[in-house]
Amino acid sequence: MTNIRLPLLFASLFLCFPHSLDAQDQPLKWGVDDEGGVPYYFSAPHDAGARIGFEVDLIDALSKELGRPIEREHADFAKLLDTLNLGKFDFALNGLEITPENLRKVRFSRPYYIYQLQLISRIDETRFTSLKECRDKDLTVGTLDGSAAMEVLKGQLEDRYVGHYDKQETAFDDLRDKAIDAVLFDMPIAVYYVMPDPEIAYRKKSYVGRFKFVGQPIAEGYYGIALKQNDEKLARELDTALGRVIQSGELKRILTKWHLWSPDQYRLYTPIKTAEAATISLPIFVIPLLLAQAAGMTVFITLASMAFAVALGLPITATRLYAPWPLRWLAIGYVEFFRGIPVLLLLIFLYYGLPGVIGIKLNALVAAIIGFGLNYAAYEAEIYRGGIQSIPVGQWEAGASLGMSPFLIFRRIIFPQSTRVILPPMTNDFIALFKDTSVVSVISVVELTKEYQILTNSYGGYVEIGLTTAALYLMMSVPLGYLSRYLEKRWGAK
Repeated sequence: MTNIRLPLLFASLFLCFPHSLDAQDQPLKWGVDDEGGVPYYFSAPHDAGARIGFEVDLIDALSKELGRPIEREHADFAKLLDTLNLGKFDFALNGLEITPENLRKVRFSRPYYIYQLQLISRIDETRFTSLKECRDKDLTVGTLDGSAAMEVLKGQLEDRYVGHYDKQETAFDDLRDKAIDAVLFDMPIAVYYVMPDPEIAYRKKSYVGRFKFVGQPIAEGYYGIALKQNDEKLARELDTALGRVIQSGELKRILTKWHLWSPDQYRLYTPIKTAEAATISLPIFVIPLLLAQAAGMTVFITLASMAFAVALGLPITATRLYAPWPLRWLAIGYVEFFRGIPVLLLLIFLYYGLPGVIGIKLNALVAAIIGFGLNYAAYEAEIYRGGIQSIPVGQWEAGASLGMSPFLIFRRIIFPQSTRVILPPMTNDFIALFKDTSVVSVISVVELTKEYQILTNSYGGYVEIGLTTAALYLMMSVPLGYLSRYLEKRWGAK
């Protein structure tokens, strides 16, 4: 009887829960960046826990057409397509442009929005009326990394005149504060930062009335839903659902609600193949050359920052060792403070916080050099202190017996001998600084690691480009170790 009851029990459970194994009832996972930005996907003004945006409304419409719930999964925008291919969610929708680079990574649905790129400047700007004039006058134009606008800028401007940003708001902050001269963005973003419409209550008050459109829109493109290359079944379902949302007029209603409808959108009523939608022609870059240029920026930041740190560290050490007690405590406080805070926090404060404190807006490169210099000066000061205190007191007494002043004793006897002790840890700090420069991307400086991220986001090749990047770091840091050992032998020779 027992053998009969068990199969009956399992059959009963299956009949009681007939839908538990039905894939159609399982929620789809939607990949999106929680900081996707206006007007795509963002926090409601009066409820930070709620998300709104025209793509949120589009997802709701698609969910109804599919007859399936759709749940959101966060992923960083720059890694959205890579995370999709890892299987963390079923599809990604976050203002993703159908470009040749993105098509190498994923499959796209039929387009759901036709956009153009718009150049934007401050309201009082009179120096240029087009992107060509920005190029002719060596003006800096910023936009989001990995976007079609970035590829257009890199094709038309020298790299040093292109501002790289991870967030749209940061780019508009810099434009407002005159750190850059213009920005180039997709029209949905441009509309929400420039339009004077009082209904747009999602932007900072400091943006209202500050910006204007410059020239006519350029470089038409399309947004689509990204899926894994081989996910044909879901792609067909989404294409069908999108078609119904478009033909019913629901998409027009959503875009009108968000001030994004234009006559161009009527072309969506006729299905557009994703291969045809990748209309922006992007230039081909020599990847090793771009990495070498970024490595040059890394070297410059490292050398300038270390020179500043070395120059500042010595007087801090001298103050701590030989100045009156009040000044000694200040020197100790400096060392403990800058050794105790992350350099990333310091960079963010110097670049973004300082203008609000004293009204001074530093250039991103200057902020990077000052930040690293202040931080590493604390470490160099401690290295100097250890080296100086390692010299026997008798050396001071011998110098004094010869009638030398304390300053002369320090300059000619103490410091030269302490150099042999100081040099190895200083070299270690120098090598560490090469690698620490990677954090300057947070204030929009493009160095070697940031260029690696930009290239892999656009073209893939994580292993190949990664090995090239690692080789460049090694080419910069390994010789320093040999130089350090050579100097130690030479200066240590008796």
